[in-house]
Amino acid sequence: MSPTLVTGGSGYLSTHVIAALLRAGRDVRTTVRSLDREAELRAAVRRGDADDSGLELVVADLSADDGWELAVKGVEEVHHVASPIPIVAPDDPEELIRPARDGALRVLRAARDAGVRRVVLTSSFAAVGYTPKPGAEFTEDDWTDPDTPGLAAYPRSKTIAERAAWDFMRDADTELVTVNPTGIFGPTLTTKLGSSAQLIKLMLDGGMPVAPRARFGVVDVRDVADLHLLAMAAPQAAGNRYLAVSDDPATSFLELATLLRTHRGATQAPTTEAPGPDLPRPVIHNTRARTDLSWTPRPAPQTILETADSLRTLALFKTR
Repeated sequence: MSPTLVTGGSGYLSTHVIAALLRAGRDVRTTVRSLDREAELRAAVRRGDADDSGLELVVADLSADDGWELAVKGVEEVHHVASPIPIVAPDDPEELIRPARDGALRVLRAARDAGVRRVVLTSSFAAVGYTPKPGAEFTEDDWTDPDTPGLAAYPRSKTIAERAAWDFMRDADTELVTVNPTGIFGPTLTTKLGSSAQLIKLMLDGGMPVAPRARFGVVDVRDVADLHLLAMAAPQAAGNRYLAVSDDPATSFLELATLLRTHRGATQAPTTEAPGPDLPRPVIHNTRARTDLSWTPRPAPQTILETADSLRTLALFKTR
């Protein structure tokens, strides 16, 4: 079989997608901005119980055309995972919007021109449910309005990028599927932490004295990787969006902190929430992924606790 391309190979989700593909016996090609961290990436994949001998790295950056023709050469399947997720919002929203949109289109154009069969693109619940809706109940038929007053740069960037992807692929022979995860947590394979794992680290090491006021769904990074593979393989997935979220009700950072205090002795986790009005708990449906693809997510509490366990195992936080 031809190799499968995974973009942004050193990322939190990408390393899990790569490991899952390698465990399934697939050869994988992945893009990186530089080969300087190749040893670290291979070590991360091996932490995912995968043999990295079937892994090939090529240099390609979402901000430039160089390298993408080589990246997609001889490839039938592309998992486009790479996208910026900041902990602190930039002053200029275009710093997020431009690379998310233009990077996605750059990958899709290269895939289309190379005759790739299907692209599975990681989008986000941010492109689904960040416009207020009565009852705060969401399915894949919902879209965030990028012109929603006060909308932050990140959900705006994800919405604009996904809309652009669907528009671009409307008349292409290459099939498109999107995976729209809520907050991604779970064990990290890389020692460079993504934004969600960084939030758990801050709870564990006392760097978050007060919990941010937010309500959100949780999904395990391993389950998002599994959904990527299922969405690539199933003929009926073509042209669909799939919400990735656990079966548990939406949670809050304060509730996650309480879970860590109770079950992992996280005495420095916050005990209070930032002031502000009560926020609705979104109801986010994963029925399409369950029904179409027989996808079964892990329970959210297990995911959060195993996030903490992986940070401890890799010595990525210190108690004060």
